[in-house]
Amino acid sequence: MLLILCTGACISACGAQNTQTGTVSSASETVPASSQTTDTSKESSVPSAGKSHILVAYFSQAGEQYNVGVVEKGNTQIVAEMIAGETGADLFHIERKEAYPTVYSDLLSAAQDELKSNARPELSASVDKWDDYDTVFIGYPIWWGDMPMPVYTFLESYDFSGKTVVPFDTNGGSGLADTVNTIAKVCPNALVKDGLAVTGADAQKKQDQVKGDVQDFLKGLGYEYGK
Repeated sequence: MLLILCTGACISACGAQNTQTGTVSSASETVPASSQTTDTSKESSVPSAGKSHILVAYFSQAGEQYNVGVVEKGNTQIVAEMIAGETGADLFHIERKEAYPTVYSDLLSAAQDELKSNARPELSASVDKWDDYDTVFIGYPIWWGDMPMPVYTFLESYDFSGKTVVPFDTNGGSGLADTVNTIAKVCPNALVKDGLAVTGADAQKKQDQVKGDVQDFLKGLGYEYGK
């Protein structure tokens, strides 16, 4: 879900260095161009499940959320788990080392402060065997018209050179905002595909519909789901 307010995309190059290894759930989850541009064609689709090592990395926030009340599982986590289930991908939860507030108004304030200061919050874990993945789905809620700042920390912590990146988000009505272009700028050496946008309310309340949307999206990318 989205915070429904100002936009602002902070950008810096994807890090070429792996962080320490670790293992592996958005405040919508609603809080109010580079050398490699986004690719909307189907000709260079991502590899089918079973033919590549796929990671679904997502930031997701439980607790009190916009337009859905208090939830035990964040909107983006729900979509991430659907994608992983259809593709056989590994899941990685991008988590801020210091947890965000669970009260929605406090979460809004914290997210806005981080956006204004262009913060890079420390994360609680890192991806093990990063080099084994050639396709990375990146999931996040839209907060204040942008990705949450921990997602920037994640993107700048790894070398995405030669990887296919597929964004997806949950939002309160803004779609993907400009986040696909932002990811392409932050990760200029990756192939960044067009993304999937899901409203947070649908993720919580219309999961059969969302699962169908996820399957259609993956099919358009070249995945043969359900096999």
